[in-house]
Amino acid sequence: MSATRVTPEPALENAYWPAHAELLLHSYQHWTGRVLLVDDTTARALYHAPFAVLSHDATPAPCFTYANLVAQTVFEMPWPEIIGLPSRYSSEALAQTERAHLLERVATQGYIDDYSGVRITRSGKRFLIQQATVWNLLDRQGKRLGQAACFMPGL
Repeated sequence: MSATRVTPEPALENAYWPAHAELLLHSYQHWTGRVLLVDDTTARALYHAPFAVLSHDATPAPCFTYANLVAQTVFEMPWPEIIGLPSRYSSEALAQTERAHLLERVATQGYIDDYSGVRITRSGKRFLIQQATVWNLLDRQGKRLGQAACFMPGL
């Protein structure tokens, strides 16, 4: 399933989405007390990071709003296909209850850093995510804008 409304992919022309990158990085540090990127905290560095980073909005049926290059590769979906896709499609139908519990746990606690679960690529391959961190995205006024996740593929 592809998105109906596609936001331009992060690139030099749009400075790699600095506002969204700052939201991801600031929220991660707010909840975990750690920095997501150590040496280079630019939006470009986040988009090209050696680990997967995704986010979805705060709607009742959340849709992906960001996927860096590693996330696009792991899910086998280029930017126009993954952005706007309901995030529930990234897991098997049988795992939807588990996914709902995960999202509720993050909403309540602010973040978790022990998530493991099976996800699905565009071609239907299953892969295991281990030791993923999932956190709430908060704007500077504390309004919840969605959630984000990061993980190292192949762990």
